[in-house]
Amino acid sequence: MIETIITGVAALTLGSAGGYLYSKKNAENQKSKILTEEMMNIQQEINNAEKNLLLLEKKETEKEREIERKERDAEKKAEKIIQSAQQEIDQTERKLEKEIARLEEREKSLDGKFSEIENQRMKVDETKEELQKKKEELEKIIDEESRKLEEIAGLSKEAAKQKLLDIIEKTAENDLINKVHRMEERMAQEVDDKARNIIVHSIQRLASDVTTESTISQVELESDDMKGRIIGKEGRNINAFERTLGVNIIIDDTPNVVILSSFDPLRRHIAAEVLKELLLDGRIHPARIEEVMHQKQLKVDKMIQKLGEDAIFETGVTGVPPEIIKILGRLHFRTSYGQNVLRHSIECAFIAESIANMIGADAELSKKAGLLHDLGKTLSHEVGGKHALLSGEIARKFQLDEDLVHAIEAHHEDVQLQSAEAYIVQAADAISASRPGARRETSEKFIKRMVELEGIATSYKGVKKCYAMSAGREMWIFIDPQQINDLKASKLSWDIARRIESEVQYPGEVKVMIIRENRFVNSAK
Repeated sequence: MIETIITGVAALTLGSAGGYLYSKKNAENQKSKILTEEMMNIQQEINNAEKNLLLLEKKETEKEREIERKERDAEKKAEKIIQSAQQEIDQTERKLEKEIARLEEREKSLDGKFSEIENQRMKVDETKEELQKKKEELEKIIDEESRKLEEIAGLSKEAAKQKLLDIIEKTAENDLINKVHRMEERMAQEVDDKARNIIVHSIQRLASDVTTESTISQVELESDDMKGRIIGKEGRNINAFERTLGVNIIIDDTPNVVILSSFDPLRRHIAAEVLKELLLDGRIHPARIEEVMHQKQLKVDKMIQKLGEDAIFETGVTGVPPEIIKILGRLHFRTSYGQNVLRHSIECAFIAESIANMIGADAELSKKAGLLHDLGKTLSHEVGGKHALLSGEIARKFQLDEDLVHAIEAHHEDVQLQSAEAYIVQAADAISASRPGARRETSEKFIKRMVELEGIATSYKGVKKCYAMSAGREMWIFIDPQQINDLKASKLSWDIARRIESEVQYPGEVKVMIIRENRFVNSAK
C-alpha cells in the first residue's frame, strides 16, 4: 500500500517535472519566435529607411542639377540682356554724337545769322538817325508854315483848333437832340400800342364772370309752414340759429323763401347748409343746430381743400404745398369789392401768364405768383396788416422760391418792385380788378366796416367770437365766463362801444351786446 502511494507520488512528481520542463521549453520557443519576428521587422524597417534615404539623395541630386540648370539659364538671359542694353547704349551714343554734330552746325549757322542781324541793326540805326533828321527838318518847315498861316488868318493854332471843335460839337449836339426826340416819340408810340395790345388780348381771352352775391343767400322751403318751425316757440330756434352761426335770418312775406344775411360768405354758406339739413331732417332745436353746424364745418373744410385743388388743376400750376392749397380754397369765400377772390386769382394767373409770354418773361413764375398773390386776404381780418405782405409771409413760410415771394408781396408796391414778373403780377391784378363790371365799391366799404367792427371786439382778451349782425347795427360778442365775470363784462361792453365810436365811421348807432353763458352737462346712465 505504501509502495503504491510512493509510486503514485513519484509518478506525479515526475509528471509535474516533465510538464514544467515542457512548458518552459515551449515558452522559450515562443520567446525565440517573437524575437525572430521582431528582428525581421527591424531589419525590414532598416531596409525601408535605406531605400527612403537613397530616394532622398536622388531627389537632392536632381534638385541640385535643376538649380544648376536654372542658374545657367539665368546667366544666359543676363548675358542677352546685357548685350541688348549695350547695343541700345551704343545706338544712343551714336544718336547723341549725330545730334551734337547737328547742333554744332546749327550754332555755326546761328552765329552767321546773328552777324547778319547785327549788320542790319546797325543799318536800321543809321536809317533812324536819317529819319530823325528829316523829321526835325519837317517840323521846322511845318512851324514856319503855321506861323505864316497864323499871320494870314489872324488866329493862333490853338484858337483855330478850338473854334473848329466848337462848330463840330454844336452841329453834332443838334443832330443828336433831334434824333433822340424822334426815337423817344417812336418808342413811346410803340410801347403804348404794344401795352394796349397786350392788355386788350389778355382781357378778351381771359375775362370771366367773377362777381358774387355780397351779403345775402336764399334758402327755399317746401311750404310756408316751415317758417314757424324755424322761428320756434317764442323765437327759441331762430335766436339759437343766429347766435350759433352768426347770421341774420330774415323771414318775410316772400312765399317759400328764407333769406340769410351776413357779410361773411363762409358763415352764410355754412348757415345755408345747416338750415337745409335741419329742414330735411325735420328736427329743429338748439342742440340739433349746434350738432349739424359742427358736421357742416367739417364738410366745408373738405370742400375748401377741393376748391383749392380745382384751382391748381385749372391753372396748371405745380409745386404748391398742400397747406397753401387749402388757404387758396378759402379765397372762394372772400370777396373784394363784390368780386370773388378765388376767381379773381385764377383770372390773374392766366392774365400774368399771357403777358409774360408776350414780353418774354418767366411765364410759369408769373402765373404762379398771380394765383397766390391774394392769399393774405384769408388772414388780413384775423391777423391784421396788408394782405400783400401777409401773402408773401405765407409763401415764405412754406419755403417757396424767393423770386416768387417777391412777385407776390410787391403787387401793391408795399415793397419795391425788382423784377419783370413783379410788374406783370401788378398789371394782371389791376386788369382783373378794373375791367367793367368786375367790382362794386359800395359793398366792399360795407364789408370792410363789418370786418373792422368784429376785429375791434376780438382784440380783447377773453372774447371767444364776435358777430356783426343786422348790417352792423348790432354786435354779438361771446365771452369766456371763466375769464370775464359780470362786472368785467359790463365794462368790456362800454370799452368796445367807445372804441367803435373813435375808430369806425358808420351810419346810425351800433348796439354792443356781451353774451356770457355757462353750460353744465351731465349724463344719466
